[in-house]
Amino acid sequence: MRSQFKLVTFAVALSLFGLVACEQQSANENAENVEKKLEEKEKESPAIPVEVAHVFQGDINATYSNTTSLEAEEEAVVVAKSSEIITEILVEEGDLVTKGQVLARLNTEKLRLELAQSEANLKRLQAELERNKRIYEKKMVSSDVYERLKFDYEAQQAAFELAKLQLQYGTITAPIAGVISERMIKVGNMVKLNDPMFRISDFDPLLAVIHVPETELSKIKSNQPAQIKVDANQQQVFNGRVLRISPIVDSTSGTFKVTVEVTDPNATLRAGMFGRVNVVYANHKDTLLVDKSALLAEEDSPTVFKIVDGKAKKQAIKTGFQNGPLVEVLSGLSIGDQVVIAGQNSLKNASKVSVINEGNTATEVAKLSEK
Repeated sequence: MRSQFKLVTFAVALSLFGLVACEQQSANENAENVEKKLEEKEKESPAIPVEVAHVFQGDINATYSNTTSLEAEEEAVVVAKSSEIITEILVEEGDLVTKGQVLARLNTEKLRLELAQSEANLKRLQAELERNKRIYEKKMVSSDVYERLKFDYEAQQAAFELAKLQLQYGTITAPIAGVISERMIKVGNMVKLNDPMFRISDFDPLLAVIHVPETELSKIKSNQPAQIKVDANQQQVFNGRVLRISPIVDSTSGTFKVTVEVTDPNATLRAGMFGRVNVVYANHKDTLLVDKSALLAEEDSPTVFKIVDGKAKKQAIKTGFQNGPLVEVLSGLSIGDQVVIAGQNSLKNASKVSVINEGNTATEVAKLSEK
């Protein structure tokens, strides 16, 4: 009886073992089938076209940027110092002039007559004074008469000098050297005292005045290099330097004034042009750089899609300086790595990709560095 029970028990155990073995085999087959299906699905899913760029080595600047209008270092408005009719204009807008150069002439006929009259009166009083001086020395005229005559002569001498000065005011001259930037008069016009006639601007050098937040005070120093772009010529970058830094901070705006001197050897810039000023306050040489468009906008920390074996994999990076289209990479990437710069919105981690460009060529890198 006992032996029969053992046989039954053994048979049941054997059956259970077989059942477990079958279930395990079935589970393995299911796992293999799922893996095969995933592989087949992956093979069937099309590769997403993307554009890539290489991580490369180069130099990058840290800059403070601001917008402003260019202005002349020196500017003067030439005003009339006499009320007369304009008879001649010798310069036009755009002409270069030197200090003291004649710009225009007024009608001075009346002034010449007044000068001649004043000179005649002066000579008459001078002769009378000399005659009375001899008489006074001989005690033949009172001191009161002589002193009064002396005062009259000095007053007439001052009137003569004033008439001569008024005649000089009939010739309009340039108070500074520069360019005639504006002409406000025409021949035949009657100008009155202190009426504006010309505007002279000295464009050498041109200045770009920016107002920098006080938090940047420790970064900006005199003679730091600067780069200037104007809206009128977006293709050209003009060099400059920090010329002056205001010693005070405006309490109302919390900014301090920085004056940048702009170098313009071809004289293509004009006062009043609007542009952007970038003051370079630091520089990193031979560092890793990547196109700024590779950074994923929706990520909290800097992240890019890195191409590995035909797939796009998310890669967190640490960044440094940013300047225009370039970003410094401190960690997370190596030189020569490919990162996606276009098509990221269609990607997920480990998505298959099809690269439709060859990344940065040496020419492209140079162009990026120039921007």
